[in-house]
Amino acid sequence: MQILSVGHAVFAATLIVFGVLGLVQGDFTPIWQDAPPTLPAREALACLCAIVALGCGMGLLGRRTAALAARILLGCLLLWMSLFKVRFIWLAPATEGSYQSWGETAVIVAAAWALYARLADDRDRRWVGFATGDSGLRIARAFYALALIAFGFSHFVYLQLTAPLVPSWLPWHVGWAYITGAAYLAAGAAVLIGVYAHRAAALAALQMGLFTLLVWLPIAAAGQMSASQWTELGVSWALTAAGWAVADSYADTRRFPSLAFSHPKRV
Repeated sequence: MQILSVGHAVFAATLIVFGVLGLVQGDFTPIWQDAPPTLPAREALACLCAIVALGCGMGLLGRRTAALAARILLGCLLLWMSLFKVRFIWLAPATEGSYQSWGETAVIVAAAWALYARLADDRDRRWVGFATGDSGLRIARAFYALALIAFGFSHFVYLQLTAPLVPSWLPWHVGWAYITGAAYLAAGAAVLIGVYAHRAAALAALQMGLFTLLVWLPIAAAGQMSASQWTELGVSWALTAAGWAVADSYADTRRFPSLAFSHPKRV
């Protein structure tokens, strides 16, 4: 097996689960969001996306297939982002939700790119060297950072939607919405400029994981989940797994000694 870190394994397992789920349901899973309802051959595309997730998830765990799986996954996610996510920003550039939607895919792209940068073989480094090694990791982390910033602004812009999600046993719901939004903004800035970036990336992934654990899982356990809330649970877990993989990319400092935009000693 070819496992670089726990985050790598969790991300691969998440892809496998969503791949199986997509094939069983015959629909798009939270990794593949916002395909137009009128899209031709929509069911066939959903099946194809499920196969990509399942195949790439399994491939990421194999020593001989990990680099190929990361390459295919990254290419498919970038294509998906270009076709179905960037259009929201184009159509509604002044709407914060457009950037949040883009950010949800950007975090998964960041995880795929971070793994690809570390797993790339000699052919990859020869033909697309900018996407591998140090430079590839910087690109992956930029995607992650910009997504975190989009999530942070979303907490402020959609405060009336965020505050009610804070668990009832916690006081000061509006305060927690502001705090978590500010945490995303700070983490995104830290990752982007490379100051305490490793800690910031890990804490952002932890925050997403706590959101999954404290908000969605209790609702699911109570049997009160709507279809849209099940989707939100899936998105939350996918983001957690992807963020974990990005955060773990900072650990391999012996192979890639300069990983930050600046101040590499403070990562």
